[in-house]
Amino acid sequence: MNNSNLKVLAIIPARGGSKSVPRKNIRPLNGKPLIAYTIETATKIKNRFYKIIVSTDDQEIAKISKKYGAEVPFIRPSE
Repeated sequence: MNNSNLKVLAIIPARGGSKSVPRKNIRPLNGKPLIAYTIETATKIKNRFYKIIVSTDDQEIAKISKKYGAEVPFIRPSE
């Protein structure tokens, strides 16, 4: 199989209830939420991924993720 024909899905896990640093995925760093940096990096190498999905249990993370170009097809149940 030729590697150029492979379709790769990027799944970014983003838990809402972090125990060590609460709400760290949406905390701002240099004017952007942390999750934005991960999504933007995945987007920059988009030719590697046919889709970028964020898997989260948090509505606010989902909203921010969509704003930065990721898909959030569902909200998972809390752990």
